[in-house]
Amino acid sequence: MSLELADWRRRVSELYAAVRAAKDPEGGHALWRSGRDELFRHHPQSPLPAGDPLRQTGLPYWPYDPSLRFELPVQPAPEPAEIELPTDHRSATRLRRIGQITLPEPINETVDVWWLIQYAGGLFLPLRDGTAGEASYGGGRYLLDTAKGADLGGQADRLVVDLNFLYHPSCRYDPAWQCPLAPPGNRISAPVRAGERLRATD
Repeated sequence: MSLELADWRRRVSELYAAVRAAKDPEGGHALWRSGRDELFRHHPQSPLPAGDPLRQTGLPYWPYDPSLRFELPVQPAPEPAEIELPTDHRSATRLRRIGQITLPEPINETVDVWWLIQYAGGLFLPLRDGTAGEASYGGGRYLLDTAKGADLGGQADRLVVDLNFLYHPSCRYDPAWQCPLAPPGNRISAPVRAGERLRATD
């Protein structure tokens, strides 16, 4: 089990490395989609139950929208903050806020950027937007989780933020997975119709 999970994380990290190396963002997104479908379809650590129709159809996404890709400066947070987010009835994930980013139009919202205190650290950027509970998972989606290899790149003070890469946490498919959900500073009212969705048509 542990080796399977390590292999899953290795493959996710390799997939994002290929995305960053792609010639254009839309091509990288197509590569990401096909790679995720392959993992979800065949890998022993797939969160999809055996026989789930998504193993055959692939995960549903909105079409790629190039206007939702940004390279954004990380702004200082108003004040330091550390929180614990419950992941199930027994565990919690500790986070430290390291800054904020402002998503430009058409979103026009500011959200928190977090650092995972446990593991070996890593950037964590969840987002619960106006589609949550209807067209996307009610607990929100993830954009960056660099501890698990989900990293779109950037520079020392800037992040590549491509909302087309929003994806559902594994607990959306299987409650056995532990998933910290979006805290208040990562919940916005604007709908983000990009990335992974609940159904192929909404």
